[in-house]
Amino acid sequence: MSFKKFAKIFFIVSLFLISFYVIFLKYFKNKEIADITKQKEEVPYNSNILKDIEYKTKDKDGNEYLIRAIKGEIDFSDPNILFLTDVKALIRLNTSEIVTIVSDYGKYNSENNDTIFSKNVIVDYLDNKIIAEYLDFSLEKNLMFISRNVVYSNPENKLKADVVEIDIKTRDTKIFMYEKDKKVNIKSNN
Repeated sequence: MSFKKFAKIFFIVSLFLISFYVIFLKYFKNKEIADITKQKEEVPYNSNILKDIEYKTKDKDGNEYLIRAIKGEIDFSDPNILFLTDVKALIRLNTSEIVTIVSDYGKYNSENNDTIFSKNVIVDYLDNKIIAEYLDFSLEKNLMFISRNVVYSNPENKLKADVVEIDIKTRDTKIFMYEKDKKVNIKSNN
């Protein structure tokens, strides 16, 4: 076979392969893009993540409740429930006293405004500071139930207990241990 004949055959075969490759690539690439686009259009976009959340409410007695969070996630099984991250709450009592609560996480019920605060919970109220791992707050019941590694301090005392229960309306506070044989540990700051 002569070199010229070989070069012509090689050139024709190369041209055919290149043409086939370009057409094949263009056809399948466009089809693939169309398929991906079609899939994106067919799949409904469901996002349950909210950023920079703020809820504000007032009870029948005039107490105001404001809760903020950096992020929230709606519970698909109950859209009234939001799971919160980096939570800050402010309770402005009708007596003008303010209670602040911060925590890493929270669970907020938008139907009744009940909130569970968890992990690194800090409550500031007048000269009192409560540190704990869990706080269940009910605006409806005017009750704060604080538990798990509770440390309650004020200028005069520091105490450790299992539970601190505060009635927001009457300001009655109960401090107790779960086990009857254990006692609340109180230490004077003087």
